[in-house]
Amino acid sequence: MIDLNLSFALFCFLNTLFVVLISPLFMGFVKKVKAYAQGRRGPPLLQQYYNILKLMKKETMYSSNSSWVMRATPYVNITVLLTASLFVPLLFVPEPVFGIGNVIVFIYLLAVARFFMALSGLDAGSTFGGMGSSREMSISSIIEPITIIVLTALVFTMNTLSLHEMFLASASSLFLSNPALVLISISLFIILIVETARVPVDNPETHLELTMVHEAMILEYSGRDLALMELSHAIKQALLMAILINIIFPLGLAVEISAIGLIIAAMAFVLKGVLLSAIIGIFESSLAKSRLFLIPNLFMIAFFLSILTIFWEVFK
Repeated sequence: MIDLNLSFALFCFLNTLFVVLISPLFMGFVKKVKAYAQGRRGPPLLQQYYNILKLMKKETMYSSNSSWVMRATPYVNITVLLTASLFVPLLFVPEPVFGIGNVIVFIYLLAVARFFMALSGLDAGSTFGGMGSSREMSISSIIEPITIIVLTALVFTMNTLSLHEMFLASASSLFLSNPALVLISISLFIILIVETARVPVDNPETHLELTMVHEAMILEYSGRDLALMELSHAIKQALLMAILINIIFPLGLAVEISAIGLIIAAMAFVLKGVLLSAIIGIFESSLAKSRLFLIPNLFMIAFFLSILTIFWEVFK
């Protein structure tokens, strides 16, 4: 029991530290790829780190209409996302304990972060924040059931509710432990695009009223609070990327604790994350922002492929 507790404590520390350190890099790489695709040099690769550090040093301002909700949301979001990071192993997979890794709890954690962000957008009393929150809830009312269906298909395919056990099963193979994961990977990629507010669902690079969703909800934030919101968003993207990466292409994921294994796992995950970030950047650059009532068409692709996977697993 002592060894198990020590192993899990080490996992909690290393996994949380690694996701905090690496997540801004993937955000920066996506921006770099999009800039190159548009014929620009783009910001430095480490610009996201500079931005977060700079915002940490700046003064925090609040709207006179805001309440404790706006003040608490950045800390709730970063706490919830760091807790969610324990459900998604990035370096090595520990023995599942205390129910950590349950995919249902993971979905609820993401929902809590979204709920507080939408509340904070309304709390400031600005028209932009209210508009962004309204759009976010409209989109989430459609995407959350589909996210559940996509992860249900993953559960049927891997025969477990635990993400840790899924990663352990996939780590035994170099690539695609089950051919049905090909369909799920497409659905997971769509979920990644939607949940991280990217084109064609949203445009994270703009502050135009017609296109803002995520940016509208954090428009009233400044200083340390804005830094925490940006870091939370980066962590959320890294976790969703990790699910796709470690289920589909688990090469490098360690199943035992060792210094060499952790170093190899960290390098492998960074390389796979950079490759997926490049795919995200190219995908965004090849599309335009969709009109709001056309967005469900993208969701239906994930829904159809997931239902097809569930039927295949049930009746095969």
